[in-house]
Amino acid sequence: MWIYITRRLLWLPVLLLMVSAVTFTLGTYGPGDPVRVMLGTKYNEATAERLRSSLGLDRPVMVQYADYVSGAIRGDFGESLRYRGRSVGSLLVSKMWVSFQVNLAAMFVSLSIGLPLGFWIAHKQGTWLDPAVVASTLVLMSIPIMVSIPIVLWGLCLKLSLVPCSGWGGFFDLRIIVPAITMGIPGVAGLARLMRASTLDVFGQDFIRTARAKGLSERYIDIRHVLRNAIIPVITILSFSLAGMLTTGFITERLLGIPGVGDFAIQAIFNRDYPVIMAFTLILSTAFVLANLLADIAYSLIDPRIRFS
Repeated sequence: MWIYITRRLLWLPVLLLMVSAVTFTLGTYGPGDPVRVMLGTKYNEATAERLRSSLGLDRPVMVQYADYVSGAIRGDFGESLRYRGRSVGSLLVSKMWVSFQVNLAAMFVSLSIGLPLGFWIAHKQGTWLDPAVVASTLVLMSIPIMVSIPIVLWGLCLKLSLVPCSGWGGFFDLRIIVPAITMGIPGVAGLARLMRASTLDVFGQDFIRTARAKGLSERYIDIRHVLRNAIIPVITILSFSLAGMLTTGFITERLLGIPGVGDFAIQAIFNRDYPVIMAFTLILSTAFVLANLLADIAYSLIDPRIRFS
């Protein structure tokens, strides 16, 4: 196991180097001039050249890239082109922490409802409850978030006055309820259907029939055999969700006034703030690699038959 983990971690710098090279190339040769965006209506060639020189954008591309990689290794992602005097790290860390808290609350809603619901409806296969529950979750999943947010705000904020209508106050603030519900409910359908299909597949396995033939109780079989094996495919989906917890929806943040990283990343793209874009890409790439590694480790912990060499 440790050899496998070490091999995966050794590949991480290689992967990040390739991601950074592609992102840097696109930022350098892609459409749009960050200097022109920064100057706006005050743009003129003389001022632009002085600004490029001060930012180091007039140096050879390979020199710029080498300097960036050298700084990124030390945790220095440079200075934002949009917010002069502010480091990219200081800008991203606070906003990613907000996004992480919002996604954590939404994931809690999805998991706490979706997994038990999928496991339960798998036991109701052949009854009217099975298609009725699946159809209901699909209806909730199909509602766009720009529609569900006003509905939830109308009920919880305007009519019942249970939560504030907008803003951000942290994970334990009542204002997290609205984004948790609106972002978490659509995930219930996918998790419930996946858990249902996985549970039904385990029901048909020989070791389940053997356990029943031994006279073991259904409750014991469900907990000891069915659930542990049915949860394995779900872990793959959760690993990608775990990596995506550093981002939130652009629409959610705009409508609810959440100072997360989604709206900030969109602004960085429009403003050609390439240091922010590159840092954001590298951090997400690292998160996806580590999340997949955690998923592989979780496989072996849940199912002793899975071994990595």
